[in-house]
Amino acid sequence: MSILAKPEILKQIKNGNIKIEPLSPNNIGPASIDLTLGNYFRIFKANQKICDVTDEADYQKVTKLIKADSIVIKPQETILGITKEKLTLAPNICGWLEGRSRFARLGLMVHISCSFMQPGIGNQQVLEISNMGHMPLRLRVGVKICQFIFQTTIGKARYQGKFSHQTTP
Repeated sequence: MSILAKPEILKQIKNGNIKIEPLSPNNIGPASIDLTLGNYFRIFKANQKICDVTDEADYQKVTKLIKADSIVIKPQETILGITKEKLTLAPNICGWLEGRSRFARLGLMVHISCSFMQPGIGNQQVLEISNMGHMPLRLRVGVKICQFIFQTTIGKARYQGKFSHQTTP
């Protein structure tokens, strides 16, 4: 289980084991690729009811889907976003979705939970975005919002869960 460096990322893209659509070669760094923010968001509805955290909990019932070119996140607010890029991985490649330090220094947490991405995924990545800072932050579509770090697995597997084909947050 190793982290893929840029030459190996490029080799795996060329071999079809990693697909990124659309792909911007300039977004590939020394050992990760930057992914950009898409234009769909889920904002939480004003709600005073208690939401029970169970297997039956449905985030769509407490959020509203919107399409926008930018969005302002108030301090202590959480929203859902999605990457512009669709990421497809071979059954022996998995990875980690992480924020970027330049935004964390402003109080922005780009992916607050569930950063591990299963082998064999083929979807856009939903981002759990929180503003932990003290000032409102504006996010614009197309900003390099997060990075994906590729890792090989021992053996092969393919994620086929509830969110395997997501295209909106």
